[in-house]
Amino acid sequence: MLNHETMDGWKRFLDYAKQRCSSKASYENWLAPIRCLNATEESITLEVPNVFVQDYLINNYKDDLCAFLPIKEPGEPSIVFVIAEYKSPPVAPIPQDVKKKSPINVNAQRYITKLNHNYTFENFIEGPSNQFVKSAAMGVASRPGKSYNPLFIHGGVGLGKTHLLHSIGHYINEHPKNLQVQCITTEAFINDLVESLRNKSLDQWKQFYRKDLDILLVDDIQFLQDRPNFEEEFCNTFESLINQNKQIVITSDKPPSQLKLSERIIARMEWGLVAHVGVPELETRVAIIQTKAEQKGFKIPNNVAFYIAEYIYSNVRQLEGAINRLSAQCRLLNLEITEEVVERTLSEMLQHSPQKKISVEEILKCVATTFQVKISDLKSSSRTKDISFPRKVAMYLAKELVKTESLAMLGAYFGKTHSTLLHAHKDISLQLPKDETLSRQVEMIRRNVGT
Repeated sequence: MLNHETMDGWKRFLDYAKQRCSSKASYENWLAPIRCLNATEESITLEVPNVFVQDYLINNYKDDLCAFLPIKEPGEPSIVFVIAEYKSPPVAPIPQDVKKKSPINVNAQRYITKLNHNYTFENFIEGPSNQFVKSAAMGVASRPGKSYNPLFIHGGVGLGKTHLLHSIGHYINEHPKNLQVQCITTEAFINDLVESLRNKSLDQWKQFYRKDLDILLVDDIQFLQDRPNFEEEFCNTFESLINQNKQIVITSDKPPSQLKLSERIIARMEWGLVAHVGVPELETRVAIIQTKAEQKGFKIPNNVAFYIAEYIYSNVRQLEGAINRLSAQCRLLNLEITEEVVERTLSEMLQHSPQKKISVEEILKCVATTFQVKISDLKSSSRTKDISFPRKVAMYLAKELVKTESLAMLGAYFGKTHSTLLHAHKDISLQLPKDETLSRQVEMIRRNVGT
């Protein structure tokens, strides 16, 4: 039986939130879709379209909800959330006369690509290294063409760029606004163009990519390098969509400024928001391992998860491959999951044996030997060039090689802040391609510390 006092509290909260929201669109996107299913003196049951609306409500209005609704404990509103089951709306049959008049739309079906059903926001493990870029992707998905346009996502191989790209496509398709989404790799985009030229159907290609589309999601734009003719067509498509306020999201292994593309297209890709996906921290890698294992009905103990995460850290796909191999081995041979089993099963991925942990002290020792300075000098505040330059090299290598410490902790080893460490890393990164002697010195230090 509905409790009218609780129901009235929810209605009063909505009126309050509507006044507080920064825009009408914000209220319509996040709060208006929430439905009250039940209300008692002790709690209220709310139906939300997805988990992001639930998180938005709690993260932004928890204190306000406590003022309007029942409380289960201090500071916690007594709310039961139910995720709504999405049902596709019935599709009206296309009239026969329309079918005859619209050959372009029928032919355009060959351009549509499928989204990976495993790549959703719900399955994306969030951590400090990717929190910002995930928020940006969710912003684009909830308000395509209005938040960040274009959104350019860059980062190393296997860090989640494609996952986020497909997540945007899934989210938009699950919240139908009659929008046409195309998620495609750069190679497939080029192949589509070549096929259209071969079949003399370029007008239909342009119709689809420059007029019919509402959202264009392009993966691995770096493959457009050294292909000037295709680059020009992509740039024309880019400008056409942007001028119509249609959303574009692009991924790459490098930021726009480092791509070998024309200044024209680089400038356009930097118009909106450029976001970086970093290497996941140790705790995030552990969460990825345990989540992926649970999805396969496979439980990995904490100590084993940490053990794997310490030695496979640069690529999320490698982590997934490690879990698949470990799961198969343990199930087929009925083995208990231990560190010894992990080392034996994943020996190739761990380079035959787990690498020893590299410490800042080891790096300092090797840098001091190479540049013939004292370790105490590298930790000092001396600004003379013969000390400050080796110190920068040590900071650069610390950030590159020590994956289990935060930037703040790494900086503390040198008596510096994390921003000083980042500045030193940037300086050495810029000098390495130009200075052959420095490159050899850095490589020698890497070998000496065991990498």
